[in-house]
Amino acid sequence: MLRYVLRGVLLLVASTTLAGCASAESPWVELRGRRFQVEIAADDASRERGLMFRDNMPADQGMLFVFDAERPQAFWMKNTRIALDILYFDAQRRLVSASERTPPCTLGDGCPSYASAGPARFTLELNAGIAHTLGVKRGDELVLGPGIVADP
Repeated sequence: MLRYVLRGVLLLVASTTLAGCASAESPWVELRGRRFQVEIAADDASRERGLMFRDNMPADQGMLFVFDAERPQAFWMKNTRIALDILYFDAQRRLVSASERTPPCTLGDGCPSYASAGPARFTLELNAGIAHTLGVKRGDELVLGPGIVADP
């Protein structure tokens, strides 16, 4: 009897652990064959905060901003402490434009904005210099990992 109880407990622990591993995978995107774990900013509050007040970000991570509609976008670096590459993608996930090596800004509301060259639906922020290293160019496709909703 004890043997069956132990076997049941082991099965329960194993299934719980596997379920936790499956749900723990972070959202990701791929650009030019390189995968980045991303935080998703899909509501006004998370988009407004962005990467403010962070002192660093691992090289394999970024933030993906998802907008409800494709339209011209503009970002600023208010209270952002790390230099970033800001990459704008249209609704088909094609690169519209990039602001590379965008510097941090401590001027508060006096920080300049960095606008997309055309309508964009997604914006990907990565550490400064990664876009150059990858050789990104207009028209490059952003691949969205499972669970990232691409439809409005």
